[in-house]
Formats: sequence, structure tokens, C-alpha cells
Amino acid sequence: MDANQSGSTHRRGFLGRVTAAAVALAGLPQILNAAPRTWQTQGGAGSEFDGWLDKLTGKHRAFFDAPLHGDGLPQIHAFNYLATYKSAYGAQPGEVNAVFTCYGAPGLPASMPIAWNDAIWEKYRVGELINLVDPASKKPVTRNVFWHPRAGDPVLFGGSVAVAGVANLVGMGTTVLMCNNAFMAWMGWMASKGLGTAADIEKDIRANLSPGVVTVPAMVIAIERAQGRGVAYNRQ
Repeated sequence: MDANQSGSTHRRGFLGRVTAAAVALAGLPQILNAAPRTWQTQGGAGSEFDGWLDKLTGKHRAFFDAPLHGDGLPQIHAFNYLATYKSAYGAQPGEVNAVFTCYGAPGLPASMPIAWNDAIWEKYRVGELINLVDPASKKPVTRNVFWHPRAGDPVLFGGSVAVAGVANLVGMGTTVLMCNNAFMAWMGWMASKGLGTAADIEKDIRANLSPGVVTVPAMVIAIERAQGRGVAYNRQ
């Protein structure tokens, strides 16, 4: 294949992913209107959704907005923020808080599945959905490589920056948010892939979020609410 053919193939692949995302988002209003609201048992309207914000009590707080997983690079930035405040500025435990996001459009290399545990990654072939391939097996990954990375993983520079795994970030003072609006778009898209009904997939995944993940109604509002509390914004 010559360079022109290769470039054309990559462009078609990118356009295909963009088209898939556009189709999924076009159906978002219908998906949201039809979606059960069981997740709202976590809180009511307005400030009652802000419990996660109330827990950000550190002197230094930053919101890492990562709609795309970036092969783990946004996590490395969050780790750098937390670790450097400790090593260079002498910050004590609890003095530094980070917020990390899980959302993004279906059909793109989104950060959304970072919020889901290994069982969900295996059952719904998440590695295949986001085109994340194990370099050793040449097959899609079957576990959440962002949460507990290992040597040789296709993220975090081959797992060499495993300290930036989300499980470790949570232990260092990171709050992980999942956008409900984006989540519901994913449920409809996954159903369109023949993985089950949207309602069944939704029920399954909500019961299998990674430890500590907080569901917020909309990430765009979570960003605004955080900035209103003086949390620094860091676009990834």
C-alpha cells in the first residue's frame, strides 16, 4: 500500500468513527427521554448532585477534563499534578485534590469505559469498541487497562507509567466522574451493535462501575459547578 492509499484508509477510518459518533449523539434526546431515572436516587436536582464537590477540601484542586482517553496521557498529567505537589511543594495528604472525567462520544476513543470494571470490559468487548489492541496477542484488550495497568499494555507508554493507573490516582486523592448523558448515548450505541437491549446493558454496567466512580447528570454542568467552587480547569 502506498502513502496515498494509507492516508486515504486512515481518513476513512477517522470519518467512520466521527459518523458513528454523530449518529449516536443524534439519538441522544430520545435516549434520554426514554431512559429510566433510577440513577437519580443518588440525589435530587441542583446542589444535591454536588456531594462530590463538597468532598474536595484540599487547598489545591484541579479538574482534568478528558473526553478522550489519550492512551492514558490525561492520567499521567493528573498523576504529575498530585505527585509534584507532594514532592516539590511538600503538600500533605488531603491537601491536593484532582477530578478525572469519563465521558466522550461513542464511536470515538472516549474515556467513558474507564469508569467500568474488568467484567464489563470482557463481557461487552470494550477493547474492540474503542479499538484498543493488546500488542502481544494482537487482539482487543479484555480488561480495564487504564484502571490497573500492567507492563506491555497498549496505554501509559506500555504500562511503564503504571503509577498513573486510575486506581492509584483515586488513592492519591482523585475523584472520578462519569457523565450520565454520555453514558445513555453509549447504551443506545452498544445496543445498536447487537450487545443487548439498552435497558439491560445500562442495568448491568451501572452495577459494575469501577470503585468510587460518581455519576453526574452532565459533564458540562459538572465542569461549570467545579469552576464555580474555584477548582482549576485543566483541558486534556
